[in-house]
Amino acid sequence: MAIKKDMLDQLLEGRDPQAVFSTDGLFDELKKALAERVLNAELDDHLEGEAAEGRTNRRNGYSKKTVLTENAKIDVRIPRDREGTFDPS
Repeated sequence: MAIKKDMLDQLLEGRDPQAVFSTDGLFDELKKALAERVLNAELDDHLEGEAAEGRTNRRNGYSKKTVLTENAKIDVRIPRDREGTFDPS
């Protein structure tokens, strides 16, 4: 699936092209947003599975983790569940 040109134009609008790949630039922002979106979807799936088993587990905030990438440290919000059974992969 290709990223639409309009979407890229919106992301790049008003940004210094040289700063896109710099530390805390657009590229790092995208990595953080994607990681957090995947983690939240993973927790949703986990909670749905537990609900199907008759358990009443639910979301319980976030914890912060620092992820080391090739060129930066990114602070990612890791979702938690009330029972502490969520182990993100």
